[in-house]
Amino acid sequence: MITVIYPGTFDPITNGHTDIIYRATLLFPKVVVAVASNPGKAPAFTLERRVELAQAVLEHLAPVEVVPFSELLIKFARSIHATVILRGLRAVSDFDYEFQLAGMNRRLAPELETVFLSPAEQYTFLSSRLVREVSALGGDVSDFVHPLVKAALNERFLKTTK
Repeated sequence: MITVIYPGTFDPITNGHTDIIYRATLLFPKVVVAVASNPGKAPAFTLERRVELAQAVLEHLAPVEVVPFSELLIKFARSIHATVILRGLRAVSDFDYEFQLAGMNRRLAPELETVFLSPAEQYTFLSSRLVREVSALGGDVSDFVHPLVKAALNERFLKTTK
């Protein structure tokens, strides 16, 4: 069985991520959403909270498993027997960085293939960073994230601004 791994910080998981994950379920029998600890990015949510939110948002997608990881992606991919790395491409601006990552991953682990998917058009501008910024400034992110994620963002940033 082919297992695809979709790595990311998911801080927070957005409708764009969910769209990519749904599309992946149409192509692969098992999709592992790998939530990276990535402390260098100073995430708004803890790793545990990001995993919880992703699990709640994706619970309706049966072949999807959400797991945390904090090691080199290829090492983690090998440990779960993934053979495909899934990456999302929103715009041409993503391509250069993603192409470099794919090249490095291929060099380090030639047995892993990288596949790129693009989200639906209405999500091509969407990023977790933008969602966090809009939410932190009191903007409405309802169109960009699941209601549970919106509530978590409101709670997180209301605590910060008080």
